[in-house]
Amino acid sequence: MLGRRQGPETTHAFMDISLTNRLSYKQAGLTVLVAFILGTLLSVTQVAIDYASEEASINREIRALLEISHNPAARIAYNIDAELAQELVLGLLRSPAVTRAELIDNSGLMLASVSRPRSESRYRVFSDSLFGAKREFQDPLYVSHAPEEALGVLRLEIDTYAFGSHFLRRSLLTLLTGFARSLLLSLILLVLFYFMLTKPLTGVIRALSERNPQDPQHRPVPCPKGHERDEIGILVEVTNRQLSSIAQEIEQRRNAEDRLTQYLSELENIVSARTAELKATNARLSQSNRELEVARTTALNMAQARSAFLANMSHEIRTPLNGLLGMLALALDGPLSAEQRQQLGIAHDSGKVLVELLNDILDLSKFEAGQLELEEIPFDLGVLAEETASLLSQNASSAVELTCLIDPALPAQVLGDPTRVRQIVSNLLSNALKFTRFGRVDLIVACSADGISIRVRDTGIGIAEDAQARIFQPFAQAEVGITREYGGTGLGLALTRRLCQAMHGKLTLQSKEGFGSEFCAELPLPAHAQPAAQPSLQGQIVAMTPAGSGLQQMLSQWLPAWGLSYRRLDTDASLLGVEADLLISDCPECLLGIRPAITTPVLLVTAYGNFLPHDQAQRLMPLLQIARPVARSGLLQVLRHILQRDEGNVHDAAQAQPSRESKARVLLVEDNPVNQMVAKGMLAKLGCQVLVAGHGGEALEALEREAVDLVLMDCNMPVMDGYEASRRIRSNGRWPELPIVALTANALSDERERCRAAGMNDYLAKPFRREDLAAMLDTWLPSEVSR
Repeated sequence: MLGRRQGPETTHAFMDISLTNRLSYKQAGLTVLVAFILGTLLSVTQVAIDYASEEASINREIRALLEISHNPAARIAYNIDAELAQELVLGLLRSPAVTRAELIDNSGLMLASVSRPRSESRYRVFSDSLFGAKREFQDPLYVSHAPEEALGVLRLEIDTYAFGSHFLRRSLLTLLTGFARSLLLSLILLVLFYFMLTKPLTGVIRALSERNPQDPQHRPVPCPKGHERDEIGILVEVTNRQLSSIAQEIEQRRNAEDRLTQYLSELENIVSARTAELKATNARLSQSNRELEVARTTALNMAQARSAFLANMSHEIRTPLNGLLGMLALALDGPLSAEQRQQLGIAHDSGKVLVELLNDILDLSKFEAGQLELEEIPFDLGVLAEETASLLSQNASSAVELTCLIDPALPAQVLGDPTRVRQIVSNLLSNALKFTRFGRVDLIVACSADGISIRVRDTGIGIAEDAQARIFQPFAQAEVGITREYGGTGLGLALTRRLCQAMHGKLTLQSKEGFGSEFCAELPLPAHAQPAAQPSLQGQIVAMTPAGSGLQQMLSQWLPAWGLSYRRLDTDASLLGVEADLLISDCPECLLGIRPAITTPVLLVTAYGNFLPHDQAQRLMPLLQIARPVARSGLLQVLRHILQRDEGNVHDAAQAQPSRESKARVLLVEDNPVNQMVAKGMLAKLGCQVLVAGHGGEALEALEREAVDLVLMDCNMPVMDGYEASRRIRSNGRWPELPIVALTANALSDERERCRAAGMNDYLAKPFRREDLAAMLDTWLPSEVSR
């Protein structure tokens, strides 16, 4: 193609470029378009400013007119002079904008009223849309020495077109002027771009089209005069260099084609040899795939067998555990000596530890079997963290300050699995409390770049650097002596890391031996609801607490957000002259000598077991005591009670017990006598009337005889199991709305779906607590029955 000489037709085609396709025209058009847009924007901005000025001018001029007429109108209204009133309103009507003027005395009598028709124009619709068709103004009349005594009202009705017509003419002139400037600029730029750009480029194109690439002399393309050092000159220079190298490249390509032909011949021989090798490799791979399929089938069979074994073992272990924990809970509710209560309490806590260990082992097995399923439902992460910290606060040493710090920017609700998130918080917090004997343990929930961060920071024994990777392995501890001194199985952190990975998050650790640890779980939990509006309180709060305490950090974060004035004092500071609406302290010893020096109400924040005795608390009244960790809702309730004199009850969250007076009739279907006694005892404590059936057949007979409000159905029973009994109840048709709650010791993930498929409404895993049973009754029993 390079050797073909371009004739006159080609040259003529290069020169015959229409005006709209020429570069100068395009550049001028683009420049004019930009200038037109900017000019239009500036014109519109100027019109908008003019509109705002005109809008203000209407009100300003009419107000000025009213101010001028105020004193004469007041004297006329005071003297009730109808003739002067008529002259006044006629004078006001001379204003082009006034269409009606009225003067009314204080008794409602019309002293004078004049009006005229408004001006009509075909442009009036634009003025009315901008300023409104009319506006009414009125000026209450009074004399200067008695401004409280009303003499009457001066009313004016204004036709805005008197102002709007001037605004429309100015706006039209502004827009037309901007358009004319843009048009003139386009013509000037079109001419300039033609002589400065299009004409020189045309000369370069003509020279290139007339050049013969096969010319051995390789004459260079001439550069247009005056463009030797600008972009066109550089373009010509680069073009000449490229043209001179084209001939060399053609020769090199010819040589390359000869070498390529030789290489293709050699390549054919290589391909033939490699094809034979691939056939042999494919045969070996086919044999390996068959062996892998056999191994996969064997692994699946082993996993199914292991799942079945875990389900059976879970049932066999949870059934006696349910009886054990249930009987211990019932015994603890009865009259016991202090020593007996302590012994039974230790046994009950040990049973709960055994249940947690069983749950951790089952969760790890679900991970290995790929059966862990995560929910994605909205929940309040801040409340979940505070509730978990409150439940675990009993594990904290008396010398440990447990604090829950929630970021004010945290969303009100996030999407995720609340059960698994609670498990992560519980495992990290339990681990920190276990290895911290004094100092602080902080649970920090905040927003992060990828979602939510949950950090647990402690001042415990720390973890050596060489042991930090080992602690995330199941049944592993940082040191050999950890289990002997502190207890534990080493499952919590391993399970927590796998839960974070299942949620597409990560768990990180920063620790130094002897200086505490910080675990951080980064979870991508999307926001479902924006942060709730903060309450607005008024008052001055003073806190007596060390500068490095968790209480100080929480108060400094939340009290200003609630509109309160906050100030901190050291624990040994004097309170003389200190004025506050509430004094908050976490040091009981600092409060013993403050009465009667000050009368400010006091809020004492301390551990559950460190509340002041009754006689000391009486000497410090008014006094409220609240257990740490302090929840936002509990602190807010106390502040409202004190600052707003709210007479509602304020109780310590640890001491408040839910009151429930149920009159429900519950059918308990359970074959194990011990579990029957446990469930009957719990239901009786909740005020329920209990009917007992030993298997599904007896349950059907009991339903035929008596009406019940809810059925608690064990799943594995002789004669007729709970699944078959539930299916028969649903197929009968007489009890379509009767709630059936499964009681099962099988805690694997497919058990819940199996219960729902049989017709059961809900699921309660053994062993269960009285609180779990009460919550289930509240969910499924009608309010008039459960309360």
